[in-house]
Amino acid sequence: MNQAEENLMAWLRNAHAMEEQAVTMLIGLANRTGDYPEVKARIEQHLAETRKQAEALEGCILRRGGDTSTLKDLTGKVIAFGQSISDMFVDDEIVKGAMASYTFEHMEIAAYRVLIAATEIVGDTQTKTVCERILKEELSMASDLEAHLPELTREYLRRSQSN
Repeated sequence: MNQAEENLMAWLRNAHAMEEQAVTMLIGLANRTGDYPEVKARIEQHLAETRKQAEALEGCILRRGGDTSTLKDLTGKVIAFGQSISDMFVDDEIVKGAMASYTFEHMEIAAYRVLIAATEIVGDTQTKTVCERILKEELSMASDLEAHLPELTREYLRRSQSN
């Protein structure tokens, strides 16, 4: 395996761990957004997408002869769980959660742009197709978060003033 292929495999394992972390974070966020049904619905939709993304990445890794890093996946889940627990005690968690999600989406977008470029170098069109599909989903979620951040903030502030 040449250096480009080794990097691609490492980046695919990192992306898989990132998606596993995202699942844990999205579950925590979805469980705490009951007062915001539209936000909760979109988070749950993206949670379903994210689970499929992790499965698709695992398929790419296995097809290329690798395996997922259990340690990286576990570490990501523990970090995400700790983050979701700490956010439970913050009054403005819906706003901070939306900001954190927006930031995380952009990290994912960057990762998939890197993966797409790497797949082009090694000639892995199947993995490229998977990464392009995932990139579109991440761009859509980031766009939705961006569009709804101002209204979500206004709604949070209106609710907090009436309490």
